Amino acid sequence: MFANPTKVGISQRVVATLVASAVLLWTIGVHATAQAANLVEVSNTLSNSNPTDSSAHFFSFEIPALSSLGAGQTVTITFPTVPASFGGVAGVVSGDLTVRVDGGGPVAIGGFAAGASTISFNNVAATAGQVVTVAIADGNITNPATVASYEFEITTPADSGKTRVAIIDNVEVNAIVNTVFDFTITGLATSTSINGTSTTGSTSPQLIDFGVLTANEIKSLGQRLNVQTNARNGFVVTVESDSYLQSSNGAIIDVFDEGSDVAVPVTAWNAPVPVVTDETTWGHWGMTTNDNDLGSLGGFYAGNDFAANEYIAVSSTTPREVFHHDGPADNTTANIGQASVLYQIQISALQEAADDYNTTLTYIATPTF
Repeated sequence: MFANPTKVGISQRVVATLVASAVLLWTIGVHATAQAANLVEVSNTLSNSNPTDSSAHFFSFEIPALSSLGAGQTVTITFPTVPASFGGVAGVVSGDLTVRVDGGGPVAIGGFAAGASTISFNNVAATAGQVVTVAIADGNITNPATVASYEFEITTPADSGKTRVAIIDNVEVNAIVNTVFDFTITGLATSTSINGTSTTGSTSPQLIDFGVLTANEIKSLGQRLNVQTNARNGFVVTVESDSYLQSSNGAIIDVFDEGSDVAVPVTAWNAPVPVVTDETTWGHWGMTTNDNDLGSLGGFYAGNDFAANEYIAVSSTTPREVFHHDGPADNTTANIGQASVLYQIQISALQEAADDYNTTLTYIATPTF
């Protein structure tokens, strides 16, 4: 056998070497070490960023593409120690954590451990693109006293990620809202309906004039009350007379009902039943209001509201509530910013003659801030 020697130049040798290397790599495969990927959208939200205060922590991170988190793999959250440390990390227990995957139900974590600056656990399975959240309840970890930016790190066997929070002083916000309280009395025209009764005459803000009274004739006059206020807890309006409705000769038109001083709105209007020996039965006057939540909302009158045609006495000794609301009022809305009061009078033929029956009503509007 004869061997034919072949001369190979430098370029040919390089080609031969590359081919040989390729064959070798194809034969034995390539062995390389995989590099950890970055966790996606890593964040930590505090419930309180004030120095030294307790705060809840809400960690969130997404498993990156081509990666996963197995149930047997450990997740470690490392709290910063520079420029200062978060307190209480070592005291956290597994029950303080709520772990979820993609917003699902809480995961029963395992392998929990807490150190001076780390918390770790396992038994959480997540695939690429899924978001893992770890909530640590408030009352466990306290913020550092130093105002600064702090870096947290979250690691799994395959991936890692970092995020930051800022510990800053609370910002005090101050403001002043000036008090508003306007109370207005307006006279009402004839034929104005108030709580089921129509007025028989007109009034002004300063005068309620029943005029000449005739036996057995009912006269009804009203006034409108308006309140505008920004008082947080609302207001109450009361009315009181300075004396009996009486004349200079001492005659009195008694309060409803026949002088009995009805104080709770449960009695419908009725005509006086005169007894010649009992002057309290010769005539009476009373009032009603169309504010329909004095009892139910305000708790006045033992919880009773004024039903249609129900009256109470106009007292000269006790202010009687006629308008109320438990919050700010707008000057116009019924039962909130506006109500009307009706005063009604009726006499019998025995009521004493006089041309100067008179009393003075005083409304008192009290805001509650």
